[in-house]
Amino acid sequence: MPWKTGLILILLCSITAACGQNEVYVYSNDQSAQSQSYKPTLDVGLTTSGSTATVTVKTNLTLSKEHIDGARKEGEGHIHAYVDDGDKLMTADTTIQFPNLKPGKHVVKVSLHNNDHTPYDVSKSMTFEIK
Repeated sequence: MPWKTGLILILLCSITAACGQNEVYVYSNDQSAQSQSYKPTLDVGLTTSGSTATVTVKTNLTLSKEHIDGARKEGEGHIHAYVDDGDKLMTADTTIQFPNLKPGKHVVKVSLHNNDHTPYDVSKSMTFEIK
């Protein structure tokens, strides 16, 4: 039996030595696990008229209606916006209106997202008042 153990050890050492000379590449198909280096710019303006708030978005992100819910593509995506943690609006339009708001203070949040809805971690929040 000892000669079999020795043979196994020799084989394992040979395999380990051979593997040590090769480069190993790991590819992940899980895009959410891959690092994201691109950070788009975001500037948000807001005006009110009566009970409507109008948000204007400026960004260098390529906004794409056609690819919302599609595969991630660096530098492309869409906007998520909502008022007071209400229903989220997903759009590629740079002008967004929130009509019929009640009088009082409100908060609008605008964030940039990949086509697959993962965030670019770029967002702005603004507080405003409807008289």
